[in-house]
Amino acid sequence: MPCPAFPDGFDFTDPDLLQHRVPLPEFAELRRAEPVRWIPQASNLAGFQDEGYWAVTRHADVKYVSTHPEIFSSYLNTAIIRFNEHIERDSIDVQRLILLNMDPPEHTRVRQIVQRVFTPRAIRALEDNLRSRAEAIAASARAHSGSFDFVTQVACELPLQAIAELIGIPQDDRAKIFDWSNKMISYDDPEYAITEEVGAESATEIIAYAMNMAADRKQCPAKDIVTTMVAAEDEGNLSSDEFGFFVLMLAVAGNETTRNAITHGMHAFLTHPEQWELYKRERPATTAEEIVRWATPVNSFQRTATQDTELGGKQIKKGDRVGLFYASANHDPDVFENPDAFDITRDPNPHLGFGGGGPHYCLGKSLAVLEIDLIFNAIADAMPTLKPTGDPRRLRSAWINGVKELRVSTG
Repeated sequence: MPCPAFPDGFDFTDPDLLQHRVPLPEFAELRRAEPVRWIPQASNLAGFQDEGYWAVTRHADVKYVSTHPEIFSSYLNTAIIRFNEHIERDSIDVQRLILLNMDPPEHTRVRQIVQRVFTPRAIRALEDNLRSRAEAIAASARAHSGSFDFVTQVACELPLQAIAELIGIPQDDRAKIFDWSNKMISYDDPEYAITEEVGAESATEIIAYAMNMAADRKQCPAKDIVTTMVAAEDEGNLSSDEFGFFVLMLAVAGNETTRNAITHGMHAFLTHPEQWELYKRERPATTAEEIVRWATPVNSFQRTATQDTELGGKQIKKGDRVGLFYASANHDPDVFENPDAFDITRDPNPHLGFGGGGPHYCLGKSLAVLEIDLIFNAIADAMPTLKPTGDPRRLRSAWINGVKELRVSTG
């Protein structure tokens, strides 16, 4: 098949492109003709001293890379596919302390500790509380007499409250976590006028906040998750530093991603009213998974080849960066029937919105699915006639499929 021709300089991680759309037509072309394709970049454009990356677009190939960490490392260049061109290498390397950017066996050790937070028992214990919170969020939003922003009034609230509930952050502090996490990922968006330095300072604030929590629990143990994770460090628990970086990861992986899934899901319902009517009537258990497939809140992560290898008929050299494009995988017609349809009854639904499997499969999947189920049930009950009053305003970001604002009204 002939290779697709794209304009010179076309880059699937270009934040200007992603501020306007996810490049699904271009992904479709690559899956058809060149599912693993070299994307050139000017040296250091993404913060790396190289000449570009391999774009991986098929579902099967994304899964293969994800499940072979011995060949494709998260540690060497981190999982973030594009930083600001002015970032110093030291600022990239320090992010290796985050679970997302570790490889086995260190990743295995830390994950075994932090997954205590996400046991089925721990998630079930949150359900009644989070249901009440979801209902309160929807009721509060319903009280608006005119147009309001769905992102700030609805979508952001439950993920923040869930994290606070999960690890014992006082609810009064959730606004701090929201502000810090926003600044961490918004440095590419000029509207926020946030520099890399401000983003780094916000990350430091989150880490310091969490380390203080850990220190308090070590001095005064309580019957909570933080105590079980950090007390008796020599018995296989987290150090204060490790706990700080874990909370940093939660602030993005457990907050920004779920918030954007909820926002994209609401927009999908508003633009597919027959699906909204179906949801209100039947509440299918398959809804949350389809919302995550449709939303794909993380556009892409990357891996770095630890050795020469072959993928999709292309020779990948040791040290090459490999971009995993989850939105493309989630629209692969070899896996999904009618992939461009938003279908809340889709089953099976082997989407990669929580990752491609392997060691980095999303720890908080069960919690995210619960939050999405609870908030849409609450919205359907409290605001069944919700209407859009404007188009979504997208975040300028190289890797987060984010929405800054979605104006709606209750009818």
